[in-house]
Amino acid sequence: MNKLLSYENKLLALMSITFGLVFMDRMAVAYLSPFIIKDLSLNNTQIGLLVSGLSFTWAFSGYFLTAWSEANNKKKIVFVLSVIVFSLCSISSGLAASFGVLLLTRLLMGLSEGPTLPLIQSFIAKESSKGRLGFNMGFLQSFGSTLFGFLIAPILLVALAENLGWRSTFFIVGIPGLILAFINWNFVKNSTAESSQTQEDKGLSFGEIMQFKNIKVAVLLSCCLMVWMNCCVAFLPKFIVEVQALPESEVGKILGLMGLSSLFSGIIVPTLSDKFGRKPLVIIFCFIGIFYPLAIILMQHSYLQLPAMFITYFMFGTVPVVFSAIPSETLPINSTGKGIGFIAGAGEFVGGVLGPVIAGILADKYGMEMPFYVAAIAAAIAFLASFSFTETKK
Repeated sequence: MNKLLSYENKLLALMSITFGLVFMDRMAVAYLSPFIIKDLSLNNTQIGLLVSGLSFTWAFSGYFLTAWSEANNKKKIVFVLSVIVFSLCSISSGLAASFGVLLLTRLLMGLSEGPTLPLIQSFIAKESSKGRLGFNMGFLQSFGSTLFGFLIAPILLVALAENLGWRSTFFIVGIPGLILAFINWNFVKNSTAESSQTQEDKGLSFGEIMQFKNIKVAVLLSCCLMVWMNCCVAFLPKFIVEVQALPESEVGKILGLMGLSSLFSGIIVPTLSDKFGRKPLVIIFCFIGIFYPLAIILMQHSYLQLPAMFITYFMFGTVPVVFSAIPSETLPINSTGKGIGFIAGAGEFVGGVLGPVIAGILADKYGMEMPFYVAAIAAAIAFLASFSFTETKK
């Protein structure tokens, strides 16, 4: 019982809930878009800008704010302030009377949310006991982003919006963040958040971090993984309705199935990597991921399509391994957050900002299958690049 209630497990639970709330706030605009569009008379381009704008500022702040906090030994205060600011931005989103104001709040939210994940991951990396790093990182991202962002959020946010309005929904989801900020400030130990290095040792520079081959490979895989994931997520609902000619009611069911796949894979794959090594698991599941977008476009109307999609989406489980476990085992502890921040930021920019836009242009010109071919190519590149990793598990 004492082991179950250890500081490591309590920290993991708190960080998972905190990141889950971050991801719920991030996905809120997508889930509430029908209500927002009607009220503010927004077009599809403006909705796209709300999503990509947040990804853009998230990408840059994820590296630069994390790097600053590590260099100045201020990770705890930056983390808590980030939670406070993104909660206030969520509340402010409900006050927006125009597209411009709403976009500004989303840009500020991206700036504040960017450093939260790399800082959380650096906390978990420092407190993980031997043989649990992969599981901890996988649980953190799966329980947080998947359970809250993909399973709970769409049901809860839409229900709140239907009964109370989208503005009130933003007010409500912003309040728990303020409470969690207070809890995190009092619970997270200074020894967890701050480096024991001397003031003169501010960690590795960006150039020094990029000298590690594993970091270079992780950046490439991050970009490929995010292109693979975002191209499929962004265009799957439209493909289901317009190309596959399924009713709109099927969209939620299929996305929910993918949410379950990401929940399971996000725990199973990192846990297996604790036992069998990071490199072989990344290679295997990147190869499997090639067939996810192909199953979407080549197995239409087949009763095997959904099982195939569920299994091949297990490539998602490589995300915590590539983003967190490998850099945590590659870099010195006082540069872990900075490294994770850059890996995630690069993926966010390429996969969250550029990838869907390019895939959309190709879809308009050559057909709705193109985003999924782009995703398959990205997975194939990730598969080939993963052979270049140097095994980090000891």
